[in-house]
Amino acid sequence: MLKRLKERIESSGDIPYIYGYLPGFFFSFGREWLSGAARKKVFFNQRYIQDSMAYNYITQEGYDKILAELAELESVQRPEISRQIAEARDKGDLSENAEYDAAKEAQGILETKIAQLKGLIANARIIDESQVSTESVQILNKVTIKNVKTGVVMAYTLVSDSEANLKENKISVNTPIAQGLMGKKIGDLVSIKVPSGLVEFEIIDITL
Repeated sequence: MLKRLKERIESSGDIPYIYGYLPGFFFSFGREWLSGAARKKVFFNQRYIQDSMAYNYITQEGYDKILAELAELESVQRPEISRQIAEARDKGDLSENAEYDAAKEAQGILETKIAQLKGLIANARIIDESQVSTESVQILNKVTIKNVKTGVVMAYTLVSDSEANLKENKISVNTPIAQGLMGKKIGDLVSIKVPSGLVEFEIIDITL
């Protein structure tokens, strides 16, 4: 991954995004791992990066989880990978050292994840749950719906992208189902396009 990224940067001067964020390992390693010509090509426009990131509306619980994950990555995993790199470096020739290459790649992935979480935190806007209404469907509502054709009843809680977890029946407000439900009220019939086609649902209940 690092080799391909380096080739791309040196050919174009472009720093590609990973999941919307600059690779964290670039911030860690600086420009030293690039050739002199490529260093001159690279240009950061921090204001553009920040302005292009959408706000991340999130619950206090979700925000606390991100903080905890970031703390674990920085205080536990980062030192461990640094230790692995040091041990691999001590084994000699780095040009044919698979352990060193693997550890450096793991470090790059880790730093990217750390940068991603920091981006989420920097752009987080915590939702005041006391202001959430149940008159019509909105973020943080638990919506119970019934498939009109089959009679199957299901319930989903609408959350931000970063808090979506299908195992807990939490779906992002940006999914087709959530988008189709937003603003609707109990008793409304909505037609939502899903992979199997157009499905009609009835909204049975809206709660917190």
